[in-house]
Amino acid sequence: MGLRLPMALLGLGGLIWTNLVGAFDRQEVLERMRRSRPADLKVLIERPAPVGTLSIGIYAVKPASSNPDTRSYSLWEESASDLNVYVESVNCSPEKPLRVKRTPSTVYVRTLNPGGPITDVNREDHLVWWAACVPEVAGTDPATLRQKALDLGFSTLIPEQQEQLPALAR
Repeated sequence: MGLRLPMALLGLGGLIWTNLVGAFDRQEVLERMRRSRPADLKVLIERPAPVGTLSIGIYAVKPASSNPDTRSYSLWEESASDLNVYVESVNCSPEKPLRVKRTPSTVYVRTLNPGGPITDVNREDHLVWWAACVPEVAGTDPATLRQKALDLGFSTLIPEQQEQLPALAR
């Protein structure tokens, strides 16, 4: 006579096993992500997320060969459940400071006002812009950089606006 277990117990045991293995793998994956961060990554934002922490950083900042005011960079978005890397750009000129942010479905062209008011809505844009355009102040609260912006020739009076475009398929 063999051992007989109700199917419900087998299902419950499998569910528990899957969750334990999944939790272990998840922690391992998160640790691998942290260890794989680029050496020149400058973390700009770390804040609590629904599960774990959201970290946003910038690395591989380089000037564009076609325009000395334009910088390209990679943006690292790491959370407990995902890692995304986006290639973006900024224009650092006092006449037209902007950030071009890309997501898989949309391109956002955001005109910025360096040295102007900082809100929860535009904080990330300004942190990224300052890190790409003026690396020595990377990670500094942009709300404290008004005088630096004036010293660099920015009016601090530029109206901020956003244009949203569909992303092109790659």
